Amino acid sequence: MFMEYLLQNWSLLLILPAFAIALDITVFLDKKTIRRMFFLIGFVFLLSIFVFAEFNVPAVKDNRIIRAIFMAIRYSSTPLIIAQIIYTFVKKQNRYIFIPAILLTVIDFISIPTGIVFKIAEDNSFSRGALGYLPFITVGLYAIAIVVLLFKRSNKKWMEIAPIIFLCIALLSQVIFPFVYGSDFSKVFCPTLGIALFIYYVFEILQQTKKDSLTGLLNRYAFETDISSNTEDITALISLDMNGLKALNDTQGHQAGDEALLTLALCMNRALKSRQYAYRIGGDEFAIICRKASEEDVSALVSRIKSNISETKYHCSIGFCCCEDEARDIEDMLRKSDMMMYDDKKRYYEENNLKSR
Repeated sequence: MFMEYLLQNWSLLLILPAFAIALDITVFLDKKTIRRMFFLIGFVFLLSIFVFAEFNVPAVKDNRIIRAIFMAIRYSSTPLIIAQIIYTFVKKQNRYIFIPAILLTVIDFISIPTGIVFKIAEDNSFSRGALGYLPFITVGLYAIAIVVLLFKRSNKKWMEIAPIIFLCIALLSQVIFPFVYGSDFSKVFCPTLGIALFIYYVFEILQQTKKDSLTGLLNRYAFETDISSNTEDITALISLDMNGLKALNDTQGHQAGDEALLTLALCMNRALKSRQYAYRIGGDEFAIICRKASEEDVSALVSRIKSNISETKYHCSIGFCCCEDEARDIEDMLRKSDMMMYDDKKRYYEENNLKSR
């Protein structure tokens, strides 16, 4: 039986230790994210044991009650795993994301005596209950949620969109393939999850060379690369600088300052549309590159950013420069954008009788 489990889950048993080793030596992710990913690894490994036992161990598959318990675990696991993925990779995501998955888990276990989701008859035959498709609907909704949330926090570049699409396809396969292949899909159920998680992690690490570790925005290296190459469609630059970060760090600590910077980054990401990319280029300095954007598009973007920030307790000075001339000078655009931003900052400190910085 052990050898059969080993053969069926060999790819998973190769991927998960490699995943754990990679996490242990990574320097790009914060410790909280790494802990949550270790939890995912352990969860998927334990799930592989339950899934194998449900379909292959006679003491389980021939016992109606034990089989029902294992089925409830399997039906509940994928939504819980996706919720944990969202909780791990989406910045500032709270624990409410687990509520639908937890409710489904409760319903799945209630189904053991009631048959509301699934029913194992005395002859050990399987049938769906009134809520028989609820686990698959829940997985589908979570898959949509993870795409939407990851897309919102992304920089809308292909390097970030591609892994999101990959992860979505892998998760949706958990919904579709059971109807196509039946119980045979159990043989690749957990390996699919393990491989999807590991590949997404690899994409995340590759992206870190161009991403700011705190905010998730593109970093200074990416900004300098983008304004020195492929500049022909850059029509606007926006400069942003947080007001009062030093005072916040001095009075409330650097953790409060980090929280402020992350909040501002989220406000920017929520405001961005196609061909608009945000960067953190310094401590409290940000920039946005707009490609093939009109002045109206840029003004609308600035308004959205200001509106989003106004809903927080923070403030940011903003300047921008538009130039749709093909002979544009990027350095000059950046200088003008910075000048407007510094003028905005000066007005802010004068109006509030504050010392600069």
